Amino acid sequence: MSELSANTPVIIGVGFCQEKLDDALQCSEPYKLMVNAVREAARDAGSETLLAQLDSVSVEQGMWQYKNPGKLIADEVGCPNAKSILADLGVLQLNPLFDLFDAIQKGEQQMGVVTGGEAKYRELRAKIAGQEVSNTVQPDETPAPDVYHPTPDPFATPEEAAAGIFMPTELFAVIESAIRYAQGLDVETHRDKIAQLYSSFSEIASRNPHAWNQDVVPAEDIRNAVGKNAMLAFPYTKKHNSQWNVNQSVAILVCAYGKAKALGLDENRFIYPVSAVQSRHVVCLAQQKQLHSHPGTVMAGERAYALAGINNTDINAADLYSCFPSAVQSFAHDLKLEGVCPWSVTGSMAFAGGPYNHGALDGVARMVEVLRSGEGLQVRDADAPRYGITSNLSGIFGKQAVAIFSDAPNRQGYQFDDITAAVAEVDKPLPMNGAYTGAARVVGYTVVYNREGPSHAFVYAETPAGERTVAKSQDAGLLQKMVAEEYVGKMVEIHSGQGFTE
Repeated sequence: MSELSANTPVIIGVGFCQEKLDDALQCSEPYKLMVNAVREAARDAGSETLLAQLDSVSVEQGMWQYKNPGKLIADEVGCPNAKSILADLGVLQLNPLFDLFDAIQKGEQQMGVVTGGEAKYRELRAKIAGQEVSNTVQPDETPAPDVYHPTPDPFATPEEAAAGIFMPTELFAVIESAIRYAQGLDVETHRDKIAQLYSSFSEIASRNPHAWNQDVVPAEDIRNAVGKNAMLAFPYTKKHNSQWNVNQSVAILVCAYGKAKALGLDENRFIYPVSAVQSRHVVCLAQQKQLHSHPGTVMAGERAYALAGINNTDINAADLYSCFPSAVQSFAHDLKLEGVCPWSVTGSMAFAGGPYNHGALDGVARMVEVLRSGEGLQVRDADAPRYGITSNLSGIFGKQAVAIFSDAPNRQGYQFDDITAAVAEVDKPLPMNGAYTGAARVVGYTVVYNREGPSHAFVYAETPAGERTVAKSQDAGLLQKMVAEEYVGKMVEIHSGQGFTE
């Protein structure tokens, strides 16, 4: 292979910071957690002194309200002139990383860091103890970030909002029902399957030094609503859900290959981004033709494999976005990873931790460690390069991103493609009819629980004219039937604005 271009982006360091202290007053605020992770990434690369040479600090927006978090971090780590970048909620979490790869490849930057951090556990502990905690407030004269990436995209249709379904747990549970139906499984067998899947993730998390919960959890303790493991939106219990009550941060330090060599960094620790593909074409859940499979993911995967010059069976490790079981299963299906390798290197957002808006970065950072060490890799050819794939979604599978990394440089170099326009050509949103009355076929549903038990059900249904509608029912007898038998594929009666009946 010819000599790598000096502008080839390489990941030179990753850093994690986690605090699990009961005393909220001893816990760091989010930007301090990010500072710690950035410093750790520099140490991982070779030296904290590298940070003085940062050209940019990119931050994923969190639940905090810092005006310019990149500037806060840059000032503290010793690169006050670095460009500050902020990506809003709803921007694909991998997008700032892709932007950094692109800027380095074009010669616009030599070194940058992408970071995210949350201290939701700090807030929880403070509430329990009746304490007050606060975050740094930047002065009014603080400049806005040098670069800000907003997201104006809709989260749901007006019809979904009118029906009252908006919680991610409920929406992804609707997708889960469609997956179950597509797999031809009965309700109980399917519950067993996703419980076992998540139990296997807990085993992976037990070996992940950065995981929030390192306990191995038996499948039955995930499946069944017992004690604190409440049923939230059938078939999801609390243990199926992303755990966002964490104090966690992550940082990924990226450098131009030529500069990294000039700095004398250990080339054996470099991890190479091979290909990255994203689709920002948004289709709300109710308007998606298939709830269990997504054209944007399928096309992104095919393109990522092609750009990398590999097949799906060349993948040695994966970290598929795992906010809920339906997300990771849908990615595994659409990326053709079923039976290829385990689907997580972190242990999933349920056990490793699901910080509000940077879980995908944790997956990349852990993938870097795994590709370096070889831990847990599905190895078929000991002499071949190791490949790891990570994925990300935004909204309710409204946007998708896929990235492939390797411990060896790719003969084609780093390749990126934005396939938004191509996906938009084939993935047309179905029309909605919120005023529909009459028979309709269920394409997905869930039963939502409160502390007393089943509370209400939502159905996503398709009319004979091919329109979609969303409806709600509080009929106790119907709710009991809907958690005992399959309702996807059945016909129900929709009553405009008044719910649904059998």
